[in-house]
Amino acid sequence: MVGFAGWDMPLHYGSQVEEHHAVRTGAGVFDVSHMTVVDIAGRNAPAFLRRLLAGDVARLAEIGQALYTTLLNEAGGIIDDLIAYRMPQGYRLVVNAATRDKVLDWLRQHVTGEVAGEVNVAERDMAILAVQGPEAIARCESVGVVQAAALPARFNAVIAGTWTIARTGYTGEDGLEIMLPDAEAPELWRRLLAAGVRPAGLAARDTLRLEAGLNLYGQDMDESVSPLAANLGWTVHWSPQDRRFIGRRALEQERAAGAARKLTGLALTVRGVMRPGQRVLTNSGEGTVTSGLFSPTLGYSIALARLPAEASQAVDVLIRDKPRPARIVRPPFVSSGNPT
Repeated sequence: MVGFAGWDMPLHYGSQVEEHHAVRTGAGVFDVSHMTVVDIAGRNAPAFLRRLLAGDVARLAEIGQALYTTLLNEAGGIIDDLIAYRMPQGYRLVVNAATRDKVLDWLRQHVTGEVAGEVNVAERDMAILAVQGPEAIARCESVGVVQAAALPARFNAVIAGTWTIARTGYTGEDGLEIMLPDAEAPELWRRLLAAGVRPAGLAARDTLRLEAGLNLYGQDMDESVSPLAANLGWTVHWSPQDRRFIGRRALEQERAAGAARKLTGLALTVRGVMRPGQRVLTNSGEGTVTSGLFSPTLGYSIALARLPAEASQAVDVLIRDKPRPARIVRPPFVSSGNPT
């Protein structure tokens, strides 16, 4: 067990590597109840979120549809990355545990002016179990969680009473993130384990998400980094042009000038392990490793690194002050269990 954003979290349940492979080849379950669930309701909730989020919630035409996007400050820096769901009574945001206080403060700070009295921001005390892997949905179906036919595509959710069953995840595999009342989570956990789903901890979650090329808030992005510099430009919805979301002007200026730096992948070509904070020497100047580790699937070290925009070809990563050769690659490193 380790401390994480004010929570006691399982690093692993015996073997990080075995848990990693279980998710890549079968099914694993993560307790991610540290994530913060926030419901946004009221007549002006759509306009409120269209102003605050870089992604446009107007694109969520049906109840259950989901959108991965960012919450930005005026300078275009990322306050948090999150998933927004269309719900029967409004919208649900699932945000990071480490950003809980500042996100809630930011949301409530902007319930002013024409939206005051017409937007309600409410934190929900819910458990979240993430069941991930190529067998995840079948195992969930076997214990009566959901019928596979009810989830036609990723980034859709089914609302079943007090449960929200979303086809989303942070591993690069198919699977579900199940939001449910705290008191009902232990029984679901036991049923999943009895059905052959392996419990997995923070360590496997990190190796899986990095293989999938997914950013970690606080390492690969923060309030000093824009979506354009975090390989998240695709999460920004520029049209319609009259949607003046917070941070838009700064992003437009950055886009017009051209980004000076980029977040990209690195693969080490010799033995060793890349770690956050290590310097990267390129043909266009220095960069920095933001996330790095040994990949259990690939058998060598991979990383995300913020490099000069013009960097290309081979680079050197300083590991214990010694240059080690690496090559620039485009994430993801692994897709649906297979190297890319």
